[in-house]
Amino acid sequence: MDCGKSIAKPKKGTTFVARILKRKAYRARAYVLNREFLPSIHFSHLSTHTSVTKAEVIAEIADKTGIEKTDVSATVEAFFKVVKDSMADGNNIYVRGFGSFVNKKRAKKVARNISKNTSIIIDEHFIPSFKPSKTFIGKIKNSKKIKETAQA
Repeated sequence: MDCGKSIAKPKKGTTFVARILKRKAYRARAYVLNREFLPSIHFSHLSTHTSVTKAEVIAEIADKTGIEKTDVSATVEAFFKVVKDSMADGNNIYVRGFGSFVNKKRAKKVARNISKNTSIIIDEHFIPSFKPSKTFIGKIKNSKKIKETAQA
């Protein structure tokens, strides 16, 4: 009963914007994030997710302590280097009141490469992980700002 015309099904991963633009989802999201498309729609959820960069952390520490940004930057970079080097040597780092940087062991497992239909053996390996302290978790749980954003 096919009359020669096929109905195009939306591809997995496309959004309503992608269907309107007839583009892939990653291109559509770029239009949405630039807010060049559909200016009548308000994208307030994009502005609620804020991330803090390393430069912003350095600037805030410099403002609160009165130390120059170059010195703070050198200190922060040194801290990250010590954490990386210590964890690469197999040592865990415990910072009281903040959390722990630990190496987690992943067991040997068999995985599948679906495109080639083959099995791959992934050896036992370690991955870096961060476990926050109880006081850190408590501060986040009791944060008014986090509760407001969760309700919105």
